[in-house]
Amino acid sequence: MSETIIAKRYANALFQIGQEQSKLDKIENELRALKEIFQGNKGLEKFLKHPRLSVNEKKQLLKGSLKGFSKETVNTLMLLIDRHREEIIKDMADQFILKMNDKKGIADATVYTVNPLSDHEKERISKTFAPKVGKQSLNLTNVVDPSILGGIRLRVGNRIFDGSVSGKLSRIERELVSPNYRR
Repeated sequence: MSETIIAKRYANALFQIGQEQSKLDKIENELRALKEIFQGNKGLEKFLKHPRLSVNEKKQLLKGSLKGFSKETVNTLMLLIDRHREEIIKDMADQFILKMNDKKGIADATVYTVNPLSDHEKERISKTFAPKVGKQSLNLTNVVDPSILGGIRLRVGNRIFDGSVSGKLSRIERELVSPNYRR
């Protein structure tokens, strides 16, 4: 069975528990923090999968690191360790965050620009493109990419809106070299 499917199941279970306990926002914040910890520390996942560490040692390490986290989040992580599913912790956090975003009508998006965007510009982009993807707003991450030359390229899930100068030049080039182009 795919790891993503398994991660989704754990995320759904944690989501249901969070709903019942009215702790969805707290759990979401905890999982976002956990995801940042895993992204900032690449060795942590390898460490948790190390065969010489016992399940109890792994649990103690996580419990010590996650003081202040809700018991729902900690118990889910302990269950993943008990079942030797340490590798899906990041995936499970991603799936939970996606589910929360769907509930709130938000989508995560990446916007590529030549220069960093101001908060006002991010807000305008969010208001413009959110309805196009059926959401109320976009949670934008700005990536500075000088290769686009100008304009913006926006990625929401698997959809790309390309209004960059380099994208327009590529489209013109394809049109000019296509056999159907009339001169």
